[in-house]
Amino acid sequence: MNINTSNNHDNGEQDQKGVSKKRYMPLLLINYTCLFLGSVSSSLLSKYYFNHKGSNKWVSTWVQSAGFPFLLLPVFLPYYLFQCTQRKPFTRFTPRILSLSIFIGLMLGLNYLLFSWGNSYLPVSTSALLLSSQLVFNLILSAIMVKQKITFTNLNCVILLTLSSILLALGSNHDKPQDLTPTKYMIGFVATIGAGLLFALYLPIMEMIYKKVYCYAMMIEMQLVMELSATILASVGMVWDGGFTEMRKESKEVFDKGEGVYWVTMITNVVTWQLCFMGTAGTVFLTCSLTGGICMTALLGMNVLGGVLVYREDFGGVKIVSTVMCGWGFCSYVYGMYVNNHMMKLLDDHKQNINPSIEMAQPQPQPHSDLHLGFGV
Repeated sequence: MNINTSNNHDNGEQDQKGVSKKRYMPLLLINYTCLFLGSVSSSLLSKYYFNHKGSNKWVSTWVQSAGFPFLLLPVFLPYYLFQCTQRKPFTRFTPRILSLSIFIGLMLGLNYLLFSWGNSYLPVSTSALLLSSQLVFNLILSAIMVKQKITFTNLNCVILLTLSSILLALGSNHDKPQDLTPTKYMIGFVATIGAGLLFALYLPIMEMIYKKVYCYAMMIEMQLVMELSATILASVGMVWDGGFTEMRKESKEVFDKGEGVYWVTMITNVVTWQLCFMGTAGTVFLTCSLTGGICMTALLGMNVLGGVLVYREDFGGVKIVSTVMCGWGFCSYVYGMYVNNHMMKLLDDHKQNINPSIEMAQPQPQPHSDLHLGFGV
């Protein structure tokens, strides 16, 4: 009886994540789409800013989180305008959740700054492949913090991605721009690795916190607070470094594509970064931190190809091999997930066939329409 009760408890937790297949899968696809569009376009737009004489690292950091007002729409419209949910915004948003959101937001602000430093000095393709190292940290931290099982498939993926990054590091001396000193190139290299480490820490921390979050709407509210905190940190840096004044000067006198293109680039970058981080948070909430890291790593390959196609960056033998290894590792992980899910389904079917009477006797968890999506009646 204890075993069955435990199983029902686990099933209840799974139902909280799933709610219903009709609503879960479309929501997951929307988050995947936001993650894909946001990751690729934001990386290319950030590089576009630096390629055309944009130089302020704080400006690049600020635009990564300044789009937080867009999150007000999914927070308030479902209740006040569409009236499709009975849950008022920020219901059960405890002081503890607020403090955690602020702390993680500040951590993200530091991550954004490191990413800006790395992206300003490194080609998109090199930066993207270096960021793939975050998956190594993600697997280790997930195993420690959320008890993620280390299997052959995820370990194989980590080894391949690690070798890919090492191979890139050994063969990228010729890849640095002509006007970039070795010192600045090394700063960009280290900053990018640091950004990957912080992001890898962010993912399992969020998975732990999301276990206490009971609906998708609350996850968006947490994301709003985190991005607001990161924006405040970046704004302090902007004021300290004269970034807001420099933005006006940069748009008129420095940016070589003109003032209009400058502001279009900034606004578009603000939107695409929010798509990227909202998609990441949603993916972690609906699945797990390791899956979120895997998806981000898979998109790094698209960033590599985007840098080659849009900016005509070098794509020699080293990067080709690194990209192939990255794709190989990702595909092996996806295949391992497919096999594991198939085996779990067969095992569940087998248990139901053996003990149908026990299953019928146990009270079944009732999925709450408003439990983890927050947009139900």
